[in-house]
Amino acid sequence: MSLPILIQGCVEKDTKSQEQLYQLYAGKLFAVCLKYSKSYAEAQDNLQEGFLLIFDKIGQYNFKGSFDGWAKRVMVNHVLQQYRKTTYLELVNDVVDDSETEIDDENINLEFLLKIVQELPDRYRLVFNLYVLDDYSHKEIAEMLDISIGTSKSNLARAKMILKEKIDKYNHNNLPSVKR
Repeated sequence: MSLPILIQGCVEKDTKSQEQLYQLYAGKLFAVCLKYSKSYAEAQDNLQEGFLLIFDKIGQYNFKGSFDGWAKRVMVNHVLQQYRKTTYLELVNDVVDDSETEIDDENINLEFLLKIVQELPDRYRLVFNLYVLDDYSHKEIAEMLDISIGTSKSNLARAKMILKEKIDKYNHNNLPSVKR
C-alpha cells in the first residue's frame, strides 16, 4: 500500500492503516525517542504516546515535505513536551567557550558513544542531540526549549566537554600497552 493511501486510512481512523504505518515507522521513530529519553523504557513510552499524537494530528500533514520529517518533528516535540511537564530539565545559563573542545572519536565504537550521550544530564543531552544529531540551530533549540540562544550554546559546550572527558578516559584506558 502506498504511503498517501496509508496516511488517508489513518486520517479515517482505519486501524489496519494505523498498524501498517506504525510498523513502517516505529524503528526510525524509536531511535529518535532513544536519543531524547532517559532510558529504554521511557523511550518505549514516548514512542507509544508519540504515535497516538501522530495518529491524532495526521490530518494536519499536507503532503508538502517528507512524511518522515513531519513524523519525526511531531515525535521530537512530544518528547520535549514530556520534559517540560516534569522537572527533569534544568537548563544552565552559564556561558562556556567550546572553541577548545574537539572530540577525538576515531577509535570509539558506536555503542560506547551512544551510551555516553545517553548518560549526559538531560539538559545537555537534549541540546546536544537537537544541535549535533538533528541539525537544529541554536535559535530553533532556544524556541523549542524556551531558553536563550546563549543557554543553548552553553549547554552544547558543556555536553561536548563531558563527552570529551569520557572519550579521553576511554581512550586512555583502552590504549594498547607498549612493551619495552
